[in-house]
Amino acid sequence: MSKRDELLNRFGSNLAESMGAGRRSGQGAAPASDRPAGPSQHQGTNRLRTAVEIEVDRIEPDPDQPRHEFDPDAIARLAASIESHGQLQPIAVRWAPDRGRYIVVAGERRWRAIKHAGRAKVAAVIIEGERTKEQILEMQLIENCIREDLKPVEQARAFKALMDANGWTASRLAEALHLTGASVSRALALLDLPDGVQASVDDGRLAPSIAYEISKVDDPAEQAHLAAEVVSAKLNRAETAEVVRRRKAEGQGPRRSGKAKPRKVTTRTYRTSTGYKVTVEHRKGTDPDSILDALKEIITQIEASMNSNSEAA
Repeated sequence: MSKRDELLNRFGSNLAESMGAGRRSGQGAAPASDRPAGPSQHQGTNRLRTAVEIEVDRIEPDPDQPRHEFDPDAIARLAASIESHGQLQPIAVRWAPDRGRYIVVAGERRWRAIKHAGRAKVAAVIIEGERTKEQILEMQLIENCIREDLKPVEQARAFKALMDANGWTASRLAEALHLTGASVSRALALLDLPDGVQASVDDGRLAPSIAYEISKVDDPAEQAHLAAEVVSAKLNRAETAEVVRRRKAEGQGPRRSGKAKPRKVTTRTYRTSTGYKVTVEHRKGTDPDSILDALKEIITQIEASMNSNSEAA
């Protein structure tokens, strides 16, 4: 199933109709006696009950949606396009009785651009039925993943919010959003980086794939130092991975003031029937389910690394 089909299914039949899915041939067509000999323009179409025009001021953005930053220049360009060509695609909204307003589910950039263009109304499809916050977030994530216009750290935070809300592991999230486990793990790794490094990713100075390599270094101060080196020297992912590997092997990094407090850890060793041995280090008191989830994420990371190596070959 494609991402577009997944989006149609998850947003429901109302949105599917607005995007041209599930229309029955002949419904809404002109009577046979009035139709010309050739195909009618109304053949295969029907009117939508939930496609409406709504006053712009009766709509407000969703404060919980994953995207928080909107480039003013991009909004202005989209507004100019809408002024020239009209609104080519409706937004999706839901009614919030407690607020007395419609809330944007998908298409906030279009809504902002229409406001910027000074238009009084916006074409919209109303999402009917009750939806939980988690279901709405999932819809918004799917829409943004298809459009690929979320900033990397915004996407990672949205992934984490959905995992926390549903009690999901990274692999379960990947399954729900029809993404690869590797892409989810690489995204979540960005959240382990210092704020300054995350900012470098979001503003484009540091590629997410390179930031993922930097996240393999444990110390935040060393991560920041390494990120600055990578940006300054314009290292690519392979070069960064090699620097990280050498630094971890040699135990070298920038000098840090003070001594780190030793962590209370324990280890468990597992042996396979084929002779492999895996040692897991974790904090004392960690429950077995957490260890299992961590091992699954490590497997996903190994798969991602193998895929990256095969692509580079």
